[in-house]
Amino acid sequence: MDTVHARFKDKIGEVLLPGDVFTFSVQGGGDCNIKTEKIICGPGLRRNGEEVHVCKSGILRHKQANLYWIDSQQRRYIPTKGECVIGIVTAKSGDIYKVDVGGSEQASLSYLAFEGATKRNRPNVQVGDLVYGQFTIANKDMEPELVCIDSCGRANGMGVFGADGLLFKVSVGLVRRLLSPQSEIVKDLEKIFPFETVVGLNGRVWVKAKTVQQTLIVANLLETCENMTSQQRQTLFKKVAEGSF
Repeated sequence: MDTVHARFKDKIGEVLLPGDVFTFSVQGGGDCNIKTEKIICGPGLRRNGEEVHVCKSGILRHKQANLYWIDSQQRRYIPTKGECVIGIVTAKSGDIYKVDVGGSEQASLSYLAFEGATKRNRPNVQVGDLVYGQFTIANKDMEPELVCIDSCGRANGMGVFGADGLLFKVSVGLVRRLLSPQSEIVKDLEKIFPFETVVGLNGRVWVKAKTVQQTLIVANLLETCENMTSQQRQTLFKKVAEGSF
C-alpha cells in the first residue's frame, strides 16, 4: 500500500501540469490492496478508475488522511462541494435566492437554508447582501447550491454579514494561505491593526478595521503581499507600523 502513496509523495512540492496522470494499477502483481487504497482528490485532481488526472497546473500538496490537491494561483473560481465561499445576492426567484460566487454560473440558496428559518419565519435577505455559505452541490452537470447552516442546522459563522467593511478579490492561492491555521500573513498583519476578516475559498476577502483608512490599508497590504517573500512582507509591514509608508 505504501507503493501507491510513494507515487504521489515523490511529487509533493513539485509543479504538475494538466494532462499528467498517476496510474495505480500494478503490472504483474497480485496485491489487490494496492488497487483499493483510498486516495482523496482535492481541487485540481480527478480520479478515473485506477488513474488520477491532473486538471490544472500548480504545486502538489498533501495533508493527513491521504488528501492531495493542486495549489495554484488561479483567479477564476470553480465551485467545489464542501468549500465555504463569499457570495453576493443578485436576485430572488420565488423561494430561491440567486448568488454570485465568482464562478461560471450563479448558485442557488434556499430561504430555508438559514438557521431558524421556517415558512413563517423567513430570513431577512436583500439583493446586494453578502452571504457566507457552503456548497452542498457543486459539479459540472448541476447548478451549484449553497447553504448557510452546518449538518446540525446551526449557522456556525455562516449567513448574511458585512453591513460595513470592504470586499475585494485576490487569487485562490493567496486565500488558501490566509486560511492556513499558522498563516504568517494574518499574524503579521494583526500586529499593525486590529481588524475583522471573512475569507472565502472563491478568492473573495472582506475586511473591516476601526476606521475606513485602516480598512483600506489592510486591504492594500493583503493584495500587495501576494507575490512577496516572507522577508519582503515583514519589511513592508514594519514600515507601515512605523508610519513611514
